[in-house]
Amino acid sequence: MASGDLIRDRVSVVGVGNTPYGSFPETDEYGLAAHAFRNALEDSGLQKSQIDGLLVCRIPSYVRMGEVLGLDPGWTMTLPGHGRMAGMAIVEAAMALVTGQAKYVALMYANIGRSRRINYGGDEIPSFWDPWGFTSPGGAHAMMFRRHMDLYGTTTRQLAEVSVAFRHHACLNPDAVMKKPITIEDHEAARRIVAPLGLLDYCLINDGAVCIILTMKDRARDCRKAPVNIIGVGARDEYRESNISLYATDCRYAAVKEAGAVAYRMAGVGPPDIDAFMCYDNFSPTVLFTLEGLGFCPRGEAGRFVENGTLKLGGQLPTNTDGGHLSNSYMQGWALNIEAVRQLRGEAGARQVPDCNVVQYAQATPCTRSIIYTRA
Repeated sequence: MASGDLIRDRVSVVGVGNTPYGSFPETDEYGLAAHAFRNALEDSGLQKSQIDGLLVCRIPSYVRMGEVLGLDPGWTMTLPGHGRMAGMAIVEAAMALVTGQAKYVALMYANIGRSRRINYGGDEIPSFWDPWGFTSPGGAHAMMFRRHMDLYGTTTRQLAEVSVAFRHHACLNPDAVMKKPITIEDHEAARRIVAPLGLLDYCLINDGAVCIILTMKDRARDCRKAPVNIIGVGARDEYRESNISLYATDCRYAAVKEAGAVAYRMAGVGPPDIDAFMCYDNFSPTVLFTLEGLGFCPRGEAGRFVENGTLKLGGQLPTNTDGGHLSNSYMQGWALNIEAVRQLRGEAGARQVPDCNVVQYAQATPCTRSIIYTRA
């Protein structure tokens, strides 16, 4: 049995919470994370004393976080502030639960990027992003999409369908940052950042925090709300080639395909069974690459696949129904996972996907992960 199979249909999400997103210079990561934790705890109906597992991401000190919350957990993990950590964190916390290291794990992510004017790439982490002169991840993704255009005839108007759909969803989300509707023409007219990508192809850096509480399925029935179960996980890491050569030649296709196949096998579902899709969208082209890798469409055909509102509510594959990183806020995958939970609970309000039973999350990153959730 693969280690991931230990998780299948044994671990449940029982609490989710988030802060508003925006600019909050009056607080810090600990204050934001405590706010999200309080909301998730209330959502779950648990007592704080029951939380015996703590995972923190993009939070400077796990010790200080435990002190602020008044927790003395039996299991602790801290992860750096890279976007790929969201999927990794959920899988690691689930493994801690199934191996008996904790009974209730709170996972917390906080970001103060907007009020502190944090840069992604460039001088912040030059050895990672620019070994060959690329000073921003936007440059690498622009190069990936340019190659996709040249190989398959994909157009920026097709790419616009991603940004337009996600903005439509954000307009239905009270918590989302961006509420002004956009059109394909708006996308085409937007200022170019790194051609062919423009302003509406980039994620939104904001302050905010997210908390997710996990437990074993047999304990979940005692919590306040109906649990959401994890039925499939898949993973594939890629380190052997530099970011630039890998981006240029593969667009993470092989990694996404493998991670997706493992998750689908474990869950006993496939792309036709997915009612809503939560896709890591640091840049809009990533969505196209992920759709192809997971098999929602053949390789090279994602541009045609997303045309005519495929990703919008009411379309074939409602995607990033909270607005995603492009229009809700860049919570580095964490908010997408709580949106998956809210969709399965039927709590998404105006953006609710009807009869939502299976939701998939996927991140096409150097540590690719896919998680499949289902309604209990």
